Amino acid sequence: MSIVKRKAKVDYPCSLLLTILILNSMIGRYVTHPLTLRRIACMRRKVSFRLASTQLSVQQEESPKEKRRKRFIEQKGLPKAVDRGQFATTYRPFDGHSFQALSGLPPNLQNFTVLGIESSCDDTGAAVVRSDGTILGEALASQSHIHAPWGGVVPGLAKEAHEAEIDRIVQEALEAAGMTSAADVDAIGVTVGPGLEICLRVGATKARALAIEYQKPFVGVHHLEAHILMARLPYDSASKQLEFPFLALLVSGGHCQLLKCTGIGDMAVLGGTFDDSLGEAYDKTARLLGLPVGGGGGPVVERLAREGDPTTIPLSVPLQSRKDLDFSYSGLKSNVRRVAERLAKEQGVETPADLSHSIKANIAASFQHVAIQHVEQRLRRAMILLEEKENIRSLALVGGVAANQVLRTRIEGLCRKRSWDLWIPPPRLCTDQGTMSAWAAVERMRVQSTDDPTIPDVYARYPFAQKL
Repeated sequence: MSIVKRKAKVDYPCSLLLTILILNSMIGRYVTHPLTLRRIACMRRKVSFRLASTQLSVQQEESPKEKRRKRFIEQKGLPKAVDRGQFATTYRPFDGHSFQALSGLPPNLQNFTVLGIESSCDDTGAAVVRSDGTILGEALASQSHIHAPWGGVVPGLAKEAHEAEIDRIVQEALEAAGMTSAADVDAIGVTVGPGLEICLRVGATKARALAIEYQKPFVGVHHLEAHILMARLPYDSASKQLEFPFLALLVSGGHCQLLKCTGIGDMAVLGGTFDDSLGEAYDKTARLLGLPVGGGGGPVVERLAREGDPTTIPLSVPLQSRKDLDFSYSGLKSNVRRVAERLAKEQGVETPADLSHSIKANIAASFQHVAIQHVEQRLRRAMILLEEKENIRSLALVGGVAANQVLRTRIEGLCRKRSWDLWIPPPRLCTDQGTMSAWAAVERMRVQSTDDPTIPDVYARYPFAQKL
């Protein structure tokens, strides 16, 4: 009897399902095993470390733009203290041009006149100044009413306002000096930096066009040097002129610097600001308290501070752990904001701008007291340094914030204690105006330094060449 072997009938779907269940059970036991979990964790750490190392190496590799920037800084000798990661041209004023040679004027000329133009930010200014320091005529157009609704300077609006006013302001300054056109002046100077580039270009274009049209010597003025040199402007025939070398304290809306000044174009930065300038701190405090800042925050905070008590609100003086000559106001700004917001919460009002007038006056007074105390500390240290090493005992207090009467009074007291001579321009000449550009051009031409009017360059960043 033969046995017929029959193939077993296999249910393939059931077999596949059974296989999957068995494998899943085995994998589950393996994955949940303590040793396996440790291995997985170790692998994850290795992968994470490799990823982090890769990212770090990518971050550390310099981009072509960064390499070009560093080469530019090395070639130009740009001080690290003023490097903000942007391209800048270092201020080197002497180019070998002779004022007499370019102008055709006799070398023994004693008095010459200069038309100065200023448009670096939000003021359109022009003035005619004689080389003996006499201001023959000046004109100024403020843009405070334009920028007030925005709480600060809007570059595009500032440029449009400069373009609308530049011709009128220049002509008014010439007529105030008894002149009919730029043909009647001996030279032309204009601010070419630092400042808002689109605003600088308006004034520079106008000045260069006049210099080329009337064949006048042209001087591109450094805005900060012009502020400093205003301390050397003789305001009357009897006044004594500040002589080099001297220490300059420059405080403005965009800068806060201590400089050793040894000559025209020879300004060495001893200390600068890490972050915000004194003028900017005033502006931010004014906005915080809801004050009108159309004409700048400094004057309104100063007026409000007169009604307050600087001892009621304790604030910390910046950089107490550092013994250098640098400034910082970002921490003080944050401190003022925290205090103001805390007081607003305690008083049950929505914002610091809604606080009572007396509380806001106390905040303003405390801020101003500490802000100026920070300046005094840094200035005193610089004075001691120059007394001992350079035998310098002359100080120029310049810049827009130098118009602050409290600052002027406290610096005067410091100079009296240390037997220093103090030179401060009149308040109206501390802020931006055409006279500073004209006088700086006079000073440049006295050392036979002028510029080529056909070169259309302006410089948003324009640091001084030296750093001590």
